[in-house]
Amino acid sequence: MVIKVTMQQIADHLGVSKFAVSKALSGKPGVSAETRDKIVSVATQLGYFVNKQTNTAAKRNKPASFITNTRDTVILLVPKVRFQTRDSYFWGRIIDGVTEELADRDISALVVTENFKDNFSNLINPNGVLGIIGVGYIASKMLLEIRNLGIPFVLVDHEDPLIPSDVLFMNNMECTRRVTNYLIGCGHTKLQFVGNTRYSRSFVDRYIGYRTMMEEHGLPLNQEERLLSFEGGNRSEITEALEVIVKELINEQRLPTAFVCANDSIAICMMTVLGKLSVQVPGQCSVTGFDNIEDAAWAKPTLSTVNVQKEAIGRRAVEMLLRRLEHPDSLQEKILLAGEFIIRESTALPVGG
Repeated sequence: MVIKVTMQQIADHLGVSKFAVSKALSGKPGVSAETRDKIVSVATQLGYFVNKQTNTAAKRNKPASFITNTRDTVILLVPKVRFQTRDSYFWGRIIDGVTEELADRDISALVVTENFKDNFSNLINPNGVLGIIGVGYIASKMLLEIRNLGIPFVLVDHEDPLIPSDVLFMNNMECTRRVTNYLIGCGHTKLQFVGNTRYSRSFVDRYIGYRTMMEEHGLPLNQEERLLSFEGGNRSEITEALEVIVKELINEQRLPTAFVCANDSIAICMMTVLGKLSVQVPGQCSVTGFDNIEDAAWAKPTLSTVNVQKEAIGRRAVEMLLRRLEHPDSLQEKILLAGEFIIRESTALPVGG
């Protein structure tokens, strides 16, 4: 028998009112962000979300034949956060994969890309929504609303620590371990990771992969912290920020022989900076990226990078959502997709190697 966790139990656990718990778990205003996070965290720990089965969710338990032969709607949720737009080399291809797979299954798609000022629940009719696929960062408050509406959802390249769900990632850690291991095998011992780890969960995982491989080879990390925290909303801003840091590394004779960049755009900006400062790539410094966007193959020199099959990620997300609809009570999944390291002109043995 499943023990039902009540709002009153959560309130008693935290020493707050049941009213505050209700507000926090419904995603409504009236409690501070800090209090809401505490309430959601305790609710997760006590099993409130796991044991809560809504009537709406039960109604969505449809056989696969019905799911794949109707014109139900799947919402593709892509908030306008930084580069998360349909025009993005990376995110746009994932969105294309989702919409193409839905079209193949005769399921209509609604791409929602607005910044929401009102409650999400006020903008949609939950009974007309088959499910939701969130691409990139989705705020906890919005995920709470979706959860409370009883709409099944899958997250791509994002995992919320408070709201459990099915999630789909590239195997970011292992892919970056492979890149780092390759560079070390070429003879590089002075490396630096480049990417703001506050930008996304994927950047964090890529940095962890890089760091663990350095540690396994017994190499000192000596990480320049500013390369993990620089800001920039576009390539021009990123290039400007990196130039300041790289200039100092050169002046202090701390320039590494290889930069492992968190994505291709950052890598291309790094190669621009190095060229401007008369550092030859790959003659004096190797550079790698991640994602294999179109610009990677056109860069001068062409960029060594991890190939991410972006459309395939989108299609796989649809499969995950349909599986959740068929098996609403099954264990939640975290799927990691493999990537291929493509060696191009931007990497070589270090000078003297």
